[in-house]
Amino acid sequence: MSTWTPPACSTANCRRCWPRNPRLLPCSCTTWPSYCGSCWGTSHSHCTPGTSRSACLDPTSDSTCVLVQGVSLRSLYQCFSDHVTFPTDPVRDLLIWAIIQNRRELAEIIWAQSQDCIAAALACSKILKELSREEEDTDSSEDMLALADEYEQRAIGVFTECYRKDEERAQKLLIRVSEAWGRTTCLQLALEAKDMKFVSHGGVQAFLTKVWWGQLCVDNGLWRVFLCMLLFPLLATSLVSFREKRLQAACGLARVRAFFNAPVVIFHLNTLSYSSFLCLFAYVLMVDFQPSPSWCECLIYLWLFSLACEELRQLLYDPDGCGLVKMALLYFSDFWNKLDITAILLFIAGLTCRLMPSLLYAGRVILSLDFIIFCLRLMHIFTISKTLGPKIIILKRMMKDVFFFLFLLAVWVVSFGVAKQAILIHNESRVDWIFRGVVYQSYLTIFGQIPAYIDGVDFSLDRCSPNGTDPYKPKCPESDATRHQPIFPEWLTVTLLCLYLLFTNILLLNLLIAMFNYTFQQVQEHTDQIWKFQRHGLIEEYQGRPPAPPPFILLSHLHLFIKRAVLKIPARRHKQLKNKLEKNEEAVLLSWEMYLKESYLQSQQEQQRQRPEQKMQDISHRVDTMVNLLEMGRLKQSGSMEQRLSSLEEQVAQTARALYWIVKTLRDGGLGSGEDAPTLAPQKASERQDLELDGRQEAEDLSHAPHVNARHLFYPNSPVLRFPVPDEKVPWETEFLIYDPPFYTAERKDQASVDPVAKNPKGRTGLCGCGSLSCFGPNHTLQPVVTRWKRNQDGAICRKSIKKVLEVLLVKQPLSEHWALPGGSQESGEMLPRKLKQILRREFWPSFENLLRQGTEVYKGYVDDLQNTDDAWIETVAISVHFPDQSDELKRLNSHLHTCDPRMAIRWQVVDRRIPLSTTHKTILEKAAALYGAYY
Repeated sequence: MSTWTPPACSTANCRRCWPRNPRLLPCSCTTWPSYCGSCWGTSHSHCTPGTSRSACLDPTSDSTCVLVQGVSLRSLYQCFSDHVTFPTDPVRDLLIWAIIQNRRELAEIIWAQSQDCIAAALACSKILKELSREEEDTDSSEDMLALADEYEQRAIGVFTECYRKDEERAQKLLIRVSEAWGRTTCLQLALEAKDMKFVSHGGVQAFLTKVWWGQLCVDNGLWRVFLCMLLFPLLATSLVSFREKRLQAACGLARVRAFFNAPVVIFHLNTLSYSSFLCLFAYVLMVDFQPSPSWCECLIYLWLFSLACEELRQLLYDPDGCGLVKMALLYFSDFWNKLDITAILLFIAGLTCRLMPSLLYAGRVILSLDFIIFCLRLMHIFTISKTLGPKIIILKRMMKDVFFFLFLLAVWVVSFGVAKQAILIHNESRVDWIFRGVVYQSYLTIFGQIPAYIDGVDFSLDRCSPNGTDPYKPKCPESDATRHQPIFPEWLTVTLLCLYLLFTNILLLNLLIAMFNYTFQQVQEHTDQIWKFQRHGLIEEYQGRPPAPPPFILLSHLHLFIKRAVLKIPARRHKQLKNKLEKNEEAVLLSWEMYLKESYLQSQQEQQRQRPEQKMQDISHRVDTMVNLLEMGRLKQSGSMEQRLSSLEEQVAQTARALYWIVKTLRDGGLGSGEDAPTLAPQKASERQDLELDGRQEAEDLSHAPHVNARHLFYPNSPVLRFPVPDEKVPWETEFLIYDPPFYTAERKDQASVDPVAKNPKGRTGLCGCGSLSCFGPNHTLQPVVTRWKRNQDGAICRKSIKKVLEVLLVKQPLSEHWALPGGSQESGEMLPRKLKQILRREFWPSFENLLRQGTEVYKGYVDDLQNTDDAWIETVAISVHFPDQSDELKRLNSHLHTCDPRMAIRWQVVDRRIPLSTTHKTILEKAAALYGAYY
């Protein structure tokens, strides 16, 4: 693959630190640029005038580049230092673009087509985790973390397939240098992304264990290693075994060199050396700290010098050529390295004071404090232990909890201390005693040491200084000089003490315990993963460390100085953790990885199909398909039956016409009777007569059926009760001597004051008067029946039982339980009913009036309504307004539908017998459906 060497970035303020600029993938040897004005600007300066943003996103254009959140991927190659070469990889660039632009499905497709799939998945996990830290939205951050876990699982899945097939090849994939991802390795990417699940994989841990034991076999017991460390002539025997047959069969210097170069041996030698250093340091501080340094103390100085040289070697060790600044940032990012530098600098300060006779004691104090830091450094050795390693992580996290807890505790300590000091002591001028009274005594009170004189019981002038002149005694509290008794309010100080102990000992300390418990449980759940993840750092440290322990390590440092400074031999990284393969070998390895990636993807698809949820979804899809097929078959069968019936009807008609011709011919020949031959009616006319007959029958049924709602016992919106009227007494022609209906007329502003001149044409209702209607006699209303054909997603008209399905426009009033047609009474001089005006915008009223004028009348007559009385009733005219196609007029109607009252509802309802309407409105809809031959 050809590489391109980019020029250096000319921007002075361009940051080159990945953790601060996580927009792109980090690498272990190169720094990644931030968004400086010249490199990562968002002004599209590379685009020609008039170029749209979509054109900039077109990766196929030669004159444009892919933008990532306003960032040009092409500028990726323009901000590296001169010595870095970075290969162009469009698949990688598109993958980064898709991840940052949150194109999840596209990123999955690109990853499936990528060649270096394990490194790509780990890189995506790193990018998403870093972006989630900068995301302010919690939901988006959680989605990014979830997606990062998915990519980590994909990396684990592919690596598992590789490890099952060939362990050695899989371990080569871990340490193979990936040029496409910044000369880093899969293992390094997983460590930087903190992918603990990947690092804790059995294959990765087996590789780390092999590195830890070096050339030794991993089944060697530690007791054998210790014996050979103390008595190295035992290496000539078969007490310890080696992996290579050459070393197993050899004897002498080769076995000794392989044994002492093993990281496990180097670690234990350094542990013994460091323990000896601490013991000698403690002996000098407690027993042999003379005005002139003794030989033991000089040995400590030599020992510390060797430790400082080793820290300097770790700081300057740069096998990848990253530069001193990058290596310094990586070095000081480790907590234990910071602790080492602190201990060394503090020792130098103590040694400086110790060599001055006037500051001898101060030097001993500083060295004593430094001894504590050196002992704390001993905990780093315990990280290799599976039991103690996670506990150290727990301690580090608990220290953060304590740091935030001290802010809460300081509020109570200072508030109580100042109040107590001001109440008890008057004008204390000594700063040290003020600190003791305010902070020190208040802090000790938490642990049960109650301050003196707080309740006046132990008051004694012998224990205090009245004027505060004795530097070894506290100043006496407020007291009576004649009676020698305290005069401060004891009840107040005791109350403050009780409240202080209540909040600190019970509330705050239990809060701290709860925080510790939460931290412990959080780490304890992932103990194994944490231990496996953190042991890599220790293995990597001792894998590249000189075999000799301090202070003998100075010989190794001298040897390295000669090689680097004198002979100019560059540093090389051990191939056990980072290996650059040949092109042919790398191509074969990546092809093998891609083959197993396809196997992993196929297994994932199979597992997805075997999931119960997926099975239910597949079964549901199959059932829907079968139902559709059966419905289509039934429709085809019904259509075939209709065609056959139509053909039979046509044949019968032809037969009838033939018989008519025969009869007429015979009659013309003088063979017929004197009666006229029956005339055959046309087929279409007979069908039309049948429809008209059915319509007249339905109209007669609606007009002659006794009204039911108009005889409801309770009149709506009033306390009036109707006079009960049985069905046989409804007609006025029927005598009903005891009929004595109550009179009720609601008070309305628009009600007419005309006396009743007619009676209800349907008969008695059990109530006289106008009721809640506007006038006596017929109250005319208009019921628009607005319909359209129901269509599926493809725009085709839906059918049921071969008939087309209608949809009708309905409204629902706030206090009503039923839906209704958008009709009602009309205002004087207006054509549109009031209810229709409430759901239509005013600018559409004239257009709808034209639609009503062009509509078809489907019903006109009496309406069985709850508001009807003997003297007032409702008569309506139902006009059908039908939209046969998806015209602009229908779209305008839908766009102008709205409700003035938010409690009012509007919807298009499918027309069938189960529609939730009143009986009268159902009858009107049935007539409208019959008018258009629709399903009902």
